[in-house]
Amino acid sequence: MPSKIPVGILGATGVVGQRFIQLLEHHPWFEPAWLAASERSAGRAYGDIVRWRLRTPIPAHVARMKISPAIPEEAPRVIFAALDADFARELEPRFAAHGCAVVTNSSALRMQEDVPLVVPEVNADHVRVIHAQRWRRDSGGFVVTNPNCSAIGLVMALGPLHRRFGLEKVMVVTMQAVSGAGYPGVASLDILGNVIPYIAQEEEKMEAETRKLLGRADVSRIHSAEFAMSAQCNRVAVEDGHTESVSVKLEKPAQAEEMIETWRSFRGVPQELRLPNAPEQPVIYDTAPDHPQPRFDVDRGAGMSATVGRLRPCGVLDWKFTVLSHNTIRGAAGAALLNAELLKAQGYLGD
Repeated sequence: MPSKIPVGILGATGVVGQRFIQLLEHHPWFEPAWLAASERSAGRAYGDIVRWRLRTPIPAHVARMKISPAIPEEAPRVIFAALDADFARELEPRFAAHGCAVVTNSSALRMQEDVPLVVPEVNADHVRVIHAQRWRRDSGGFVVTNPNCSAIGLVMALGPLHRRFGLEKVMVVTMQAVSGAGYPGVASLDILGNVIPYIAQEEEKMEAETRKLLGRADVSRIHSAEFAMSAQCNRVAVEDGHTESVSVKLEKPAQAEEMIETWRSFRGVPQELRLPNAPEQPVIYDTAPDHPQPRFDVDRGAGMSATVGRLRPCGVLDWKFTVLSHNTIRGAAGAALLNAELLKAQGYLGD
């Protein structure tokens, strides 16, 4: 490409905003050109105000950038949003109404009928629903979302199975990393040596978003899939990586070898288009009896692959297995970045 597309980051100082900056540092298509955070930060250099939490250093040119007010009049057309839901509910429609393409990690608009909730390998066709959005008709702007960090790994494992065998029932128990709570997150005396069997609204989000992701899109809305689902969500003392124990009942009979082959051969639109952030193998099946484990497997596919293992018969449903995904890369900033790459490749971000 002769030049990169300038992008803005709403919520640039938070953990997900920092991941956006990290993942964009050497990106071939996009470059950060505008950063917004709280009003009290406006006008100050990013490096002076951010409490950087990642292992790689802040890119020098980003550290020098001045924080801008969170108003669309000064922003580039492409916006990555990493906002708390309350702020996102107010700001994201404002930016879309101004003509911005808002690619968001927030939960605020995920379940709106005309807002695509996208995992590109699984449901890239849902993007077309943006044409039904009022913002798209009025200003050319739109909003595309990625799922909750717990739903995305699950859907990467379920999507290939649903496509080939159909899903009738899904039960999942999560063990979610503390980084999923943002910073400062969970107090150390609450989580060390402990498991917290409650994450506010997480189970409801996971159940609703999974059905929407595996549903059907028409020209104006997305119709959620109708399989039964139950989720139980737990916070555990792991830094990065959500581990999920899954049981499924399939509509069509399947052998273990067929299911493993379905995961291993699974490819989607991002792989066909060779998008920069797309993992070569979106779902990796690990045959080791004690894997996947966050310590060893969370960074597979540069954090963009889901790792599945421990497939075995289930005494209640048909089959059970374990899935692991990186919650702040594939489950957050990396997911939104891949969505933006898909939008670019399909012509939604201009030439």
